This record gives sequence, C-alpha cells and structure tokens, in this order.
Amino acid sequence: MWLWFVTIIGIIFLIAMDFVAVSRKPHDVQFKEAALWSIFYIGVAVAFGVGLIAWQGAAIGTEFYTAYLVEKSLSVDNLFVFIIILAQFAVPTVLHQRVLLFGVVLALVLRAVFIAVGAAALAAFSFTFVVFGAILIWTGIQLARHRDEDPDPMDSKVVQLIHRRIPSTTQYDGTNLFTRIGGKKLATPLLTVMITIGVTDLLFALDSIPATFGVTQQAYLVFTGNAFALLGLRALYFLLKGLLDKLIYLSTGLAVILVFIGVKLVLTFAHETWSSVPKIPTVASLVVIAVVLVVVAIASLVKVRRDPSAIAHAGRLTDAPEKKESN
Repeated sequence: MWLWFVTIIGIIFLIAMDFVAVSRKPHDVQFKEAALWSIFYIGVAVAFGVGLIAWQGAAIGTEFYTAYLVEKSLSVDNLFVFIIILAQFAVPTVLHQRVLLFGVVLALVLRAVFIAVGAAALAAFSFTFVVFGAILIWTGIQLARHRDEDPDPMDSKVVQLIHRRIPSTTQYDGTNLFTRIGGKKLATPLLTVMITIGVTDLLFALDSIPATFGVTQQAYLVFTGNAFALLGLRALYFLLKGLLDKLIYLSTGLAVILVFIGVKLVLTFAHETWSSVPKIPTVASLVVIAVVLVVVAIASLVKVRRDPSAIAHAGRLTDAPEKKESN
C-alpha cells in the first residue's frame, strides 16, 4: 500500500506541474518546448523502470517497459482522434493544452477504475483472459478494416444529445465552459469538446487496458505503464502533430499489435489450463511490439517519399451512426 501511495502522490505532483505550466499563460506550444517536455516524461518513465529492475529484478522491469511501450504506441493513435476533434470544433490553438490536460486527467481516472475491475476479474475468473483476448482481436480486426477512415465527431450521438439538451453557442469565451449572450446562459463549444474527449478516453480504455493486461497481470505495472504513457501525451501531441499524418501504416501496425496481444492472452489461459500449450514470454512480446513499430515507421516513410499526397487516418470506431469516407 505504501508503494501505491507514493506512486499516486508522485503522479499527482507531475499533473500539478502540468496544470501550473498550462494555467500560467495559455499559449501556442512550440517544437522546442514540446520536445523538452517529451524528453522529461520519457526520462521519468525510463528512470522508473530502472528503479524497478534494481529493486525487483529484470523480469519486472521488462514487464513495465513492455506495458509502457504498448500504451505509448496506442496513445499515438489517440492523438489522431484528438486532432480531429480539435479541428472539427475549431478549438483555438491556445486552448489545446487545457483540453489535452483535461483528457489526460480524465483518462487516468477512468483507467484506474478499469484496472481495478480488470485485476479483480482476472483474479476471480481465469476465463477473463479469453474475454480480454477476444476484445483485442475484434478491435484489431476492426481497426484494420477502418484504417482508411476518420471518425466524424459531429456525427457522434453524444454531440447530438448535447446540442439537443443544452442551449449552446458556437462562440468560444476563453477557457469558460459557459457564457452569457443577451442575458442568456449558453454552453460554449469547449463544453462539447471536453465531453467528447471524455467519451473518447472511455472508448480507448476498453482496448488499452486489456492490451496492457496482456503483457503483465500485475495491476501496479498496468497502472504505472498507463500513467507514464498518458502523462507525456500532451507534449507528444505538440511534438508530433505535424508528423502524425505521415504515419500512414500506424493503424495497421496497431491492429497487428492488438491481435498479437489478444492471441497471447488466449494462450495464457490455455497454458494455465493445459500446461502443454506454449505461453508467449514477455521478452518476446516486447521484441514483437518494437519490431512492428519500427516496420510501421520505415514503411510509412517509404510510402510518403513515393507518394507525398498520402496521409494517415485514425482508423478508430466511434459512437457515430455512420462514418465519413476519406478521399
């Protein structure tokens, strides 16, 4: 319990640092600032893993780094959807940091709940491995099928419900979620953006948490892997937003990773039931995930050089009733 307490206090401290940085003066984040913050958060994660290796051994450290790499790669896909949401709602660039920070905090809370439920389910029912595996395999297949499509937030049932139930305006009023126009209190688009980001975080948690449990069954490592990946998400957005549309094959690569981890979870259940069934080691998982990401980066680079007009897509399903086809 003391380890959980110290870790949570440390994460709250890092979030507080972000809040101070964002609230001090809303501004457009430049590449240098984003790069420094990204290096800082990656450094914190690496140092944490080194500490785990020194304290608990290489096996635990490897599980943490694998969980972190899985979440980091999935978080890049999150950024695609965030960019689409921010663009669709024409969010002023000076507010991007605040929206992303809200998304990070909400994602941490939601995933903490999912991790607690997932850990309890795995401890009580070993068949949960198969359930998680099936979720990941299905998600991976759907991600591959929709790899050339982008979700349209404006078609979201959540957005439509907000617009029907809450009097709104299309005008932003700084960081205010509500404003007064002609003596009438109206919701600004920022409220809809925040809620849309929250729903998106919830949807992403449905596959990211099972994916992390696929590489380690220790709730502490699942939580810290998620936390350190999410804490650097805001800086990663500003660092990569000009490059994300060049990662042509990211959705395909993530689909492969999700299906691989799904199969790993099913094999884990089978191994516990029938010892003769092989089990995929964590080190092998780390190697496979790293190789897939490297291949994705190289293949995307080659594709962009051959066809400069090619762009990447989010490839994610939302609660929209229909999807907009890409050109």
